[in-house]
Amino acid sequence: MSNEALDNLLQENRTFAPEPTFAARANVAADAYDTAAADRLGFWAEQADRLDWAQPWEQVLDWSKAPFARWFTDGKLNVAHNCVDRHVAAGRGDRTAIIFESEAGDVREITYAELQVLVSKAANALQGLGVEAGDRVAIYLPMIPEAVVAMLACARIGAPHSVVFAGFSAEALRSRIDDAQAKAVITADGQFRRGGSLPLKPAVDEAVAQTPSIETVLVVRRTGAEVEWNDRDVWWHDVVDAAAEHHHAEAFDSEHPLFILYTSGTTGKPKGILHTTGGYLTQTAWTHWAVFDLKPEDDVYWCTADIGWVTGHSYIVYGPLANGATQVIYEGTPDTPHKGRWWEIVQRHRVTILYTAPTAIRTFMKWGDELPESFDLSSLRLLGSVGEPINPEAWMWYRRVIGGDACPIVDTWWQTETGAIMISPLPGLTATKPGSAMRPLPGIGAQVVDDHGVPVKPGGGGYLVLDEPWPSMLRGIWGDDQRYIDTYWSRWPDVYFAGDGAKLDDDGAIWLLGRVDDVMNVSGHRISTTEVESALVSHPAVAEAAVVGATDATTGQGIVAFVILRGTHSDGEELVAELRNHVAHEIGPIAKPRQILVVAELPKTRSGKIMRRLLRDVAEHRDLGDVTTLADPAVMNLIAEGLSGPSED
Repeated sequence: MSNEALDNLLQENRTFAPEPTFAARANVAADAYDTAAADRLGFWAEQADRLDWAQPWEQVLDWSKAPFARWFTDGKLNVAHNCVDRHVAAGRGDRTAIIFESEAGDVREITYAELQVLVSKAANALQGLGVEAGDRVAIYLPMIPEAVVAMLACARIGAPHSVVFAGFSAEALRSRIDDAQAKAVITADGQFRRGGSLPLKPAVDEAVAQTPSIETVLVVRRTGAEVEWNDRDVWWHDVVDAAAEHHHAEAFDSEHPLFILYTSGTTGKPKGILHTTGGYLTQTAWTHWAVFDLKPEDDVYWCTADIGWVTGHSYIVYGPLANGATQVIYEGTPDTPHKGRWWEIVQRHRVTILYTAPTAIRTFMKWGDELPESFDLSSLRLLGSVGEPINPEAWMWYRRVIGGDACPIVDTWWQTETGAIMISPLPGLTATKPGSAMRPLPGIGAQVVDDHGVPVKPGGGGYLVLDEPWPSMLRGIWGDDQRYIDTYWSRWPDVYFAGDGAKLDDDGAIWLLGRVDDVMNVSGHRISTTEVESALVSHPAVAEAAVVGATDATTGQGIVAFVILRGTHSDGEELVAELRNHVAHEIGPIAKPRQILVVAELPKTRSGKIMRRLLRDVAEHRDLGDVTTLADPAVMNLIAEGLSGPSED
């Protein structure tokens, strides 16, 4: 058995230093790491000063009741004021805050002054409906401006919101409403998706029929579809449009709850991740400004996430708006009405910063270079990656085809629980390596440790832990403090662990290896799925891969791989043999897949994460569990049929 918690297999030696002109204008100076290391709390105090505080804090961090943190104790602020009002007060009300584009191509631009009016009206309307500070509000909306307005209105009145992705089922919505004991739901009649309209209100009706805490359902008219109407239902346009344009933004304690966000999955008891106000906004605002090198006067920023996920909270709503950014919000999918839709949007709005997921990047690789190359992407100056670890070859494709071989790439690691980016290159300072998140940001403490919690040496693999509290950290699991301790703080004393494997290369750069749950044990070697997938994607025929370990009588587990080919390549026994040998060459014979299946699509959630659990089930011929969270549940049937015909030696 390997002595390391995870074998360190793949090597990557390519590096890309910051371009000198970019580096000279970068927001973060080279001494940031040293400054933060010398006085970590002083560093975060400086970042908190970037916000408007109605009442100064007394203490930067109170860690006396660890692992329950209090940041910027006794300070008071209002999140909506910081995201909207202060920009208007500073004379920037005419700056565009949101460029909204619908799937059909309609464009709506909203300035900060207009956003202030919309948020104030919505805040007045919510209070008129009986929602008070401390009451929870569920939000079940598509990617429309009203979703951002609803979140900011809740923040303005101190009502913690719980956003539920609009693709989730009625049961998923019900369980989250019940857990939070929400008082109101904000939803829409429906949403536009893939050229048609889908209803939303019926799912809400089904959910709230079993949730006695709900008093009001506030409905945005989006599609114009007929909906059933109940006594608790209220049209958004009836109460928000009629509300007063002015609203006093009350300041709340730094530790006042801002939102609850439930981790994905609809089975078992929901796990509501709680984030509070001052520390969360401090870190999201600073990381958005620092990691993306935001120049709010010039940049057009686009994060392609959905508000139903934490990326949408931190890097669509709170971080960008706190920084006075101009950003694109897109309602639709990447392939409707055509597969060049994203690049059309970049071209039309002269997007300068693009933040998206590796799964999207690998999908575009599959579709071919000619699509993005047919649009003018010269406005782009920085690219970002978020979600699963990005394969080195996907990273290279992103840089070459989308970034014109010039844009720096910030590959970011963070979680719902961390609230904001924790590990990432800084684009003006870091010589990046394709596929690596590189090192913790200034003010962040992170280590890769072995099974005993001892930091590994360069070249070793293990578990990623956070060994210092951070401002945007979760403050617990809603209503279950013990579960919070048991889930995140019980494996090793005084460190946070949320289940990700990682390795350090010889230079000390951090490489994320995916969930520890996805580690395979092959002949005594603990191999990460990420490294085998990266080896497969490095072959010119492969656009995307997912790898699982299936029970094997000889080796403990055998590696089963599912691959999507690039558009110009076709399946066959010769290619499968070539791919198996390619992995053996890149990593070693120990990692040679037992079986490779070429598939048209992989099972992914609506957020783009690959559901390897389902692939393990099908590889071991088990009945599939719940597939309702998949973007396309039918994918699993096709994979199961394909796997019945073996592609192996």
